[in-house]
Amino acid sequence: MADDLKVRYSDKDLAEFREVIEEKIVKAKSHLDLLKSSYMNDGNNGTDDTSPTFKAFEEGSQTMSKEANTQLAIRQEKFIRDLKNALLRIENKTYGICRVTGKLINKQRLLLVPHATLSIEAKNMQK
Repeated sequence: MADDLKVRYSDKDLAEFREVIEEKIVKAKSHLDLLKSSYMNDGNNGTDDTSPTFKAFEEGSQTMSKEANTQLAIRQEKFIRDLKNALLRIENKTYGICRVTGKLINKQRLLLVPHATLSIEAKNMQK
């Protein structure tokens, strides 16, 4: 009976997850930097001497891509925050435990989605 209460991943597994998460954080930060530099760039592609119609079209497309990049950057920042929270759960050894069922989340799921806090079972209950 007491074994049911102490279900968690081993320290060895947690170390493996930590490596995966830290690698993903590095990649995510690099991607975020690219997004930020692309929407901070003034985007002047030398269209000053072209027709006003084309210039207006290009400015509209720049605005759209700037908004898209901003949305992507916001999503990327949330992803990084979720990954950092997963590292905290590793520290306090609660990582990989479904917050709904209390059961271990499948290891393959965690390797693919290391910031997951729900098992597939719990996720399906939400639908």
